[in-house]
Amino acid sequence: MNTRMQNIFALIGRLLLAALFILAGVNKLTGMEGTVGYIASVGLPFPELVYFATVALEIGGGLLLAVGYKARYAAFALGIFTVLTAVIFHNDFSQQIEMTLFLKNLAIAGGMFAVAAFGPGNISVDRG
Repeated sequence: MNTRMQNIFALIGRLLLAALFILAGVNKLTGMEGTVGYIASVGLPFPELVYFATVALEIGGGLLLAVGYKARYAAFALGIFTVLTAVIFHNDFSQQIEMTLFLKNLAIAGGMFAVAAFGPGNISVDRG
């Protein structure tokens, strides 16, 4: 595969990954009470603070990833966040849906770590 196609695929991959986080963060803005309650239900301390940090990371990190600015850092942070989300929120493996969500999160984190390792490609603000 030539370099041009690799950069196009890198852009498409970044946009698809970023869309997931941006949309999730925006959706959380319309349902703060439910999200805070869900965070509290798993025993995390300071659920309101976790909520605001999550929204900021999802929207901010997603936008950084989409445009390719500091994309390696954004991807690494989102990858760690996604692994933690899998471990904290999707750990009831007696339910098939939870196992599926756990594995989905690990796959998304894998994509994030690939961006962190190899960069955003040349179609980005950082240009690789």
